[in-house]
Amino acid sequence: MYITLAILVLIFLFLAFDVAGADMVFGAALILLLFTGVLAPREALAGFSNKGMATVGLLFIVSRAVENTGIFQAIAHWFLSGERASREGSSLTREKGQASLPVLMVKMMAPVTFLSAFLNNTPIVTIFAPTIKNWATAKRLPVSKFLIPLSYASIFGGICTLIGTSTNLVVHGLMLQNGLEGLGFFEVARAGLPIAVVGYLYLFFLGQRLLPNRQDVLSELDEDPREYFIEMIVPAESPLIGKTIEQAQLRSLQGVYLTSIERDGTYLAPITPDRRLAPGDRLFFAGRTDGVSDLMTRRGLLPVDQETLAVDTRAIRRHLVEVVVSSTSPVLGRSVRDANFRSRYDAAVVAVSRKGERVNTRLGDVTLHPGDTLVLLARGGFVRRYRFSRDFFLVSPVEKITPPATRKGVFALATVTTMILLSAFGGFLPELGGNRIDMFYAAAGAALVLVAGKVISPEEAREAIRWDVLITIAAAFGVSQALINSGTAEMISRGMVNLFAPFGTVGAVAAVYLMTCLFTELITNNAAAALVVPIAFEAARYTGISPVPFMVAVAMGASASFATPIGYQTNLIVQGPGSYRFLDFLRVGIPLSILTAATGITAIVLWYGV
Repeated sequence: MYITLAILVLIFLFLAFDVAGADMVFGAALILLLFTGVLAPREALAGFSNKGMATVGLLFIVSRAVENTGIFQAIAHWFLSGERASREGSSLTREKGQASLPVLMVKMMAPVTFLSAFLNNTPIVTIFAPTIKNWATAKRLPVSKFLIPLSYASIFGGICTLIGTSTNLVVHGLMLQNGLEGLGFFEVARAGLPIAVVGYLYLFFLGQRLLPNRQDVLSELDEDPREYFIEMIVPAESPLIGKTIEQAQLRSLQGVYLTSIERDGTYLAPITPDRRLAPGDRLFFAGRTDGVSDLMTRRGLLPVDQETLAVDTRAIRRHLVEVVVSSTSPVLGRSVRDANFRSRYDAAVVAVSRKGERVNTRLGDVTLHPGDTLVLLARGGFVRRYRFSRDFFLVSPVEKITPPATRKGVFALATVTTMILLSAFGGFLPELGGNRIDMFYAAAGAALVLVAGKVISPEEAREAIRWDVLITIAAAFGVSQALINSGTAEMISRGMVNLFAPFGTVGAVAAVYLMTCLFTELITNNAAAALVVPIAFEAARYTGISPVPFMVAVAMGASASFATPIGYQTNLIVQGPGSYRFLDFLRVGIPLSILTAATGITAIVLWYGV
């Protein structure tokens, strides 16, 4: 027991402090449990053949195929088109023929919630975020009023069906592994739907008032010239050598200004008009996005990363791309300079934003973290090449581009609809080889049809699978079994039930829900679910009631993550583009977490008669 408990503590510490990725942490823990004899090889490997884990992998392929058709973008533009709003100062006013901010927010959230109930919510947020950001910017609405609700809307949808989020499938898979029937397609909706309704009401009446009134990083670059740093060099053959700053007309640039000069390792500042230029001088400019084009065409100056920045300067705005660094990106922990964007991505970093705060150090010295928002100057085709890259959560062109929905969109939606119907009502159909048609069969069939129909190529299907997520889930199944084998789950559950003994079985269910919520905010949703499920099983056995309400409590607690950007990936995706700070999530998310916890626990207790 003590070995397992020590490994469990290490898992929490490594995940909480982001020492390594979740797949590496759980994989290492699984190996340690195997070598210490807590797990037999069959138990350690059982998660890798689990139907829940395999279903998650198949759903990655289905989601990518639907993304390829552009149907999501078309839906987003259709819902957002025709909206008009006015802005006075920092607040929005409602005028004749114009919708108020809460109405616009709900209209934006509705399709996201619906789609997230039937497809993985992470790609939905990835696709909708740039569309909503461009729409809000064009309407002069604060982007920060919409992107957190976007993330929350996807969570509301995900907790209403079995396939809405991979966390539900993790719980489902662990139930099957322990000999239970598993969750029905709409089982979680018994608690998830009330949570979604309360969440909508909260955001409509109170939450939108707590959201910050802040523009995205690109708008801030245009408003504050100190956000954008550009580095140029005076080559040896430059005609500007020997001329003063004033003679070189470097004091009258459009949208940018010269802040300092580096000469032979010495910084010269402030810059006076009579300062003369010398070969090899490095000139540091600060300015707005629209000032880059003017600077790049200046005769006698070259960008430091000349090959990367050799793009059509007449259309430079079209080459600016916003990306959000993912938690699996190879550039993490590296400085912008060491990350080598030129050779890796054929692009150059021109601006950085972190958690809504300005990064004022030299651009090349900034160490990159998950969730950092970067503005890249890239060659044509960057968005197409890296749109689905695991290096970035989000890839969005600065210039608003509406991708057309392909003809295969209708075919893809029909396939997904059939998959949903089969998974929901497959129990009424004839069995296949003695097995009931469930989500695994439906997802496998949908993936096969979409590949055969050339909606997604075999190469794209392989790339769509998030192996890090699958390894995390499979290894977490083994860790969960170790908690049961060692008696650790029983010890924790007994202590928890005894602590909440005055509240009876209701207190036990509430304890499981709240424990999962806490773990989710500290680590990740899938990891939290996998670790709490065995504890919930023991709590059900100890209290003598069905384990199903405890399993639903785990699924709800693991997904209803609103208070931090850490617990749920969609929160991290919108953090950079919305220029959100950590406190923004706390201010909006803590009241929502309290309300949804009370709602979810009440719904579980009433529905299952706990």
